[in-house]
Amino acid sequence: MSGNKWLFIVFALLAGACSPKVRTVPVATKPAEKPAEKPKPTEKPPVKTVEAKASVVSLILPLSLDKLAPGQSYSRTDLTQANMAVEYYQGFKLALDSVAGQGANFKLQVYDSKDDAAIHSLGLNPQLKNGDLIVGPIFPEDIRLFAGMFNYSRKPIVSPLSPASPTLFNNQNLVTMTPPLEYHAKGAATYIVDKLKPKKVFILNSGFSDEKLYNSPFKRTIDSLGKRKIQVIPFTVTRGNLTPLVAKLSAKDQNIFLVPSTKQAFLMVTLKSLDTLAKKFPVTVFGHPSWEKYAFLKAGLLQRLNTHLTSSDKVDYKSPAVNTFIRQYRRIYRADPTDYAIKGFDEGLYFGELLARDDDSYRRVEDHDFKGLHNNFHFEKKPGQGWINTHVDILRYENFELKEVE
Repeated sequence: MSGNKWLFIVFALLAGACSPKVRTVPVATKPAEKPAEKPKPTEKPPVKTVEAKASVVSLILPLSLDKLAPGQSYSRTDLTQANMAVEYYQGFKLALDSVAGQGANFKLQVYDSKDDAAIHSLGLNPQLKNGDLIVGPIFPEDIRLFAGMFNYSRKPIVSPLSPASPTLFNNQNLVTMTPPLEYHAKGAATYIVDKLKPKKVFILNSGFSDEKLYNSPFKRTIDSLGKRKIQVIPFTVTRGNLTPLVAKLSAKDQNIFLVPSTKQAFLMVTLKSLDTLAKKFPVTVFGHPSWEKYAFLKAGLLQRLNTHLTSSDKVDYKSPAVNTFIRQYRRIYRADPTDYAIKGFDEGLYFGELLARDDDSYRRVEDHDFKGLHNNFHFEKKPGQGWINTHVDILRYENFELKEVE
């Protein structure tokens, strides 16, 4: 991390990280003396403006500032997390400044979630408790510890980056911004039923139990929306052998394959077998959302397989809105924004606009959808789980890159 960023953090923390909308108040000045023969003009009293009430927003981020003390040092992991925290903060702060420019007023408090003891202490902090909105902590274990101290409160606690299922935290005030894997599975299943309308769907398993986290909600959604008229066929693939499925394939209609695995060895063999199969049968593959980040999966192969992926953080860098944000970010921070900065901006803008309404809109996020730079927000309220963003995009490989189809 550059020295400039550290100075920026320390300054922000020491200054209280306030970002108010300051309105200029006219100040009366003594009029210049005029010749006696000229009448003195009638003076109007200065107009006083009333500053909007400040909404208090608290960010809890893994800055690990204790590592700056003499004799301490950052590990590679600490440094990565601190960089992420700074980038998210900068995007969030830029968003609040944008809303403040329209007349709102905010006080942004930044806290360091350096360890369990610090998080426990923050749970007792009256300044944080008495604020309007808490954003963070970032990591699931930290969220679990912190959210457990706020079950009695109606104050929203935003999980800004983690896709962990809210069932892990049991807090009715949690706002999960990143859709958990369950909603990727539901999104893929909904698209298949509504748009592709198949008679069969094949699930190609590797045999690892973690694939049930995707398979179970996928099958439930197919059965529900398809009214059990779509046959779901699970099949455990051994050494890429798909021969037992050939008799069940259609030579005319698209054969839909879900491949929920994230294991490199399994994917390399299985996708190669599907590529061979695609020479004789129409094939459409739906993959795990993590595939987008796997360099070992080549775009040419995925395109031949008509591969679809779900995504909750796809940024269109050709979008005018994205390019406007990038220019603003570069002008202020003299750096290019990362994905964390973009997510911070979207979430800061969303909650900043709700807080600026001066009502309880920020406590009813299920009533307010939002189109962001990296994803859209559409929340559902679940008993005991809080609010969950359920929106995922459906992407497909075209011209060797992923493009949004829905």
